Amino acid sequence: MDASLADHTWRGCCGQPVKKGGIIGMFGNIERRGGEPGCDMNWRQIDLNLLVVFDAVMQERNATRAAERLNMSQPAVSQALARLRAALGDELFVRTPEGMEPTPQAQHLAPSVRQALADLGAALGNRATFDPRTTSRNFVIAVNNYAALVISPRLAAAAAREAPQVTLDIRASGNLDVAERLDRGDLDLALGGQAAPGDRFRDIRLFEDRFACLLRHGHPAITGGKMDARLLAELPHLDVSSTGQGTGFVDEELARLGLERQIVLRAPLLATAEMLSQSDLVTVMAERAAGVFAAMASLQVMALPLPSPSLTIAMLWHRRNDDQPAHRWLRSVVRDVCRAV
Repeated sequence: MDASLADHTWRGCCGQPVKKGGIIGMFGNIERRGGEPGCDMNWRQIDLNLLVVFDAVMQERNATRAAERLNMSQPAVSQALARLRAALGDELFVRTPEGMEPTPQAQHLAPSVRQALADLGAALGNRATFDPRTTSRNFVIAVNNYAALVISPRLAAAAAREAPQVTLDIRASGNLDVAERLDRGDLDLALGGQAAPGDRFRDIRLFEDRFACLLRHGHPAITGGKMDARLLAELPHLDVSSTGQGTGFVDEELARLGLERQIVLRAPLLATAEMLSQSDLVTVMAERAAGVFAAMASLQVMALPLPSPSLTIAMLWHRRNDDQPAHRWLRSVVRDVCRAV
């Protein structure tokens, strides 16, 4: 969440009517210590500065890291927490050797606070103009290995041309909970094969790919520039273990022909070019990704002599960003890049 939200201070009192789920509605069930209902608290002590700090500490579980995230001093974060504790009548966080452990009340509040801040950030952002030629902005994009190879370099080049002050923070999606990160506003986009996991997200298909064979130039088994199913079965195979694209269909198709694939090596995607260029191994992988490796080393892409399933490459984002000018620009750049892939 952008720390600039702290510039927008919310004021209100419990006696005023509020919409269900609104900022005040988040605290409707809070009780003070001693059983006093939360509505007796002084709501004028609650402003967005405090909620932004609460959200940052909740995510970081560390006051120092939260301060760095918000570009604040650590004492300022501690003061904000003290004000919020006094206003809500709850400790909110307890220091432990593992970090700042949220109380049950903090855990109860956290999802609503995060969503409210994210919605408000999107609403404020929608009112702002975005000129890619002059605006400074950071975008965080999660990519799977395929998108990292095929889309990311072209996207980085296009963004640099159109928006010299924009920074792209491209992160591997493999170990991320993408839906949670999009919900929290920690990600702007995700690129890969993931479809929208819920109605609050939107996805569009960018393009389709298929599987192909990749092996070194001058491979002694290749004559006439063609690969057939029998030769594919006879060659030793490299099974690339980190593509996220299963090639089990190769074994099924070969089995229908009375053939069997011989996998002699399993290795991560990063090792593909060197492994193939220094051996007589062959691998089956997405055709456009294979083309990237072929451009890096003395490798050739050959048509797969078997029926290939289609690979869908998609772009995923949170619907709250649908109409945000900066986000619309980013999505348009991704689409333009992918049309040329």
